Amino acid sequence: MIEGVVNAAHEAVVTLPLRDASGQAREIEAVIDTGFSGFLMLPSSLVEELGLPFRFHGQAVLANGEVETFAVHGVTVVWDGQPRDIESGAVGVEALVGMSLLDMHDLSIQVRDGGRVVIQPMA
Repeated sequence: MIEGVVNAAHEAVVTLPLRDASGQAREIEAVIDTGFSGFLMLPSSLVEELGLPFRFHGQAVLANGEVETFAVHGVTVVWDGQPRDIESGAVGVEALVGMSLLDMHDLSIQVRDGGRVVIQPMA
């Protein structure tokens, strides 16, 4: 089970352990974005800091209809206690958890400042 909290801006935030290119663990805060169908988005500055390996360039259609091209990197995230190798886009200024990472999990959010966020595998 992964637990988090709803912040004052009504964002559901969880702490995720990532592994940098040398395998060292580092925790980040990420906002759950149910409008994002991918796995994970990380700020370019964090991708560079972690030394994550480049995989390819991807494209996404943003909510405003614009198409954005971004670099995609490999990253290991510890998800529900297990290391999981995924691909992460490098864009924006905050980390985002997408629906593909939430696949086969239940998500519960108490939508209020300080509310509880719970992600757990489906029974």
